[in-house]
Amino acid sequence: MNNTAVETDNKASGIQNSAESCVSCSKGNATSRRAFCLSAEELVKAGKDALADEMIINRNLIYSSPATLAFNSPGAQGFGVKRAGLAIPGSVMLLVAPGCCGRNTTILSELGGYSDRFFYLMMDETDIVTGRHLKKIPQAVQEIYDFREEKPTVVMICITCVDALLGTDMERVCKKAQDAVGIPVLPCYMYALTREGRKPPMVHVRQSIYSLLALRKKKSTSVNLLGHFAPLVDDCELYDLLRQAGVKTIREVSRCESYEEYLSMAEANFNLVLDPEARYAAEDIRKRLDIPWIELTRLYQMDKIARQYELFGAAIGAKFDDSRYRAEAENVLKDFQAKYPKLTFSIGEGCNGNAFELALALLRYGFSVAEIFSSIGENDFLYLEKIAKLSPQTRVYSNLEPTMIYYDCAEAPADITIGKDAVYYHPEAAHLEWSDDIQPFGYAGVRHFFAACAKVLER
Repeated sequence: MNNTAVETDNKASGIQNSAESCVSCSKGNATSRRAFCLSAEELVKAGKDALADEMIINRNLIYSSPATLAFNSPGAQGFGVKRAGLAIPGSVMLLVAPGCCGRNTTILSELGGYSDRFFYLMMDETDIVTGRHLKKIPQAVQEIYDFREEKPTVVMICITCVDALLGTDMERVCKKAQDAVGIPVLPCYMYALTREGRKPPMVHVRQSIYSLLALRKKKSTSVNLLGHFAPLVDDCELYDLLRQAGVKTIREVSRCESYEEYLSMAEANFNLVLDPEARYAAEDIRKRLDIPWIELTRLYQMDKIARQYELFGAAIGAKFDDSRYRAEAENVLKDFQAKYPKLTFSIGEGCNGNAFELALALLRYGFSVAEIFSSIGENDFLYLEKIAKLSPQTRVYSNLEPTMIYYDCAEAPADITIGKDAVYYHPEAAHLEWSDDIQPFGYAGVRHFFAACAKVLER
């Protein structure tokens, strides 16, 4: 099987500079005090190779508003590097960092199941200047191993921007610690400095998580779902569709109850990538273990979901019957449309979905989308082109742009917000964060989304 990316409306790439400003939004300078934005129509007219500097994160100072702190800080909520690094069953983590980063992690360790899995090696000024702390890491790993009654399966070493600046060879340090305790010791990098690079922290941590899988005999009826650190919703139709194709064992790292079950992921006939940030890990597995991979995109447009399943089935030589699941989702949508026919949405990137694809889906379903708060990724412009045809004046803001400090919600009232960031911008609206750990996908994702919207609107 060839590596296949089964994606729909997801092929636009390479966005760089635009010059126009939104009709109702100015550049956000000291005199205008307006948040910078562009309309969907203006973005498309300028073209994907002419994106305004204000829309490109690494060309500006970053404004860490309350709207963005959930995903733009070392103490990020959800699955940041630290929590994601503990996805392997039985693993523990040693955080090697100055006190400020350690304090952020203490908040995370209060979550259920994490309080006894975090350990700290605090760095002082001498460590930062000389790198002296690197000699302490193997000893610290040994102390963790000796301290725990139930021995860890893996020790993850999480390091911060300090070691990025020092140029630390963490692979060598982990090898020395591994020799001392006789169990795997792996690095994960909480490097905010590399977030816009070729291999951002959340891409690297996914590769680390699956790096312990070793060559095993393949089972034609076994498949892995890669990408998320929590499972799909239990009633997701993808499980049933895979079984229709003859798959008997579906493994997700989040559902593995033991270290041995995790290692059994190496038996898979192929991997399904459900998040683009797992592509690097999937390709690494292909090279090491000869397990091919296929990518499925999370979508909220039901016709595109159907088309994606059709393409997926063709790639693996199967034909899926998804009619029941599509009908259920369509019924939920019809009920919602009947009850709330003229809703205006404001959509942020802090949700389980691509903000632009979700906005396009809602527009196609007959709703209004006043605003989108999101950085524009390499695959988003094709969505924007279609949004511009349906709703040319939909405003697009970059959450991290400094002029967002002047944002005024009165300029574009919304009935309901989607995403943690949009919640902050519209305190007067109904709020749906739509950012739970358990992941929506496919028709089940559409059903749960509109059910959740109805629930917050009723409140």
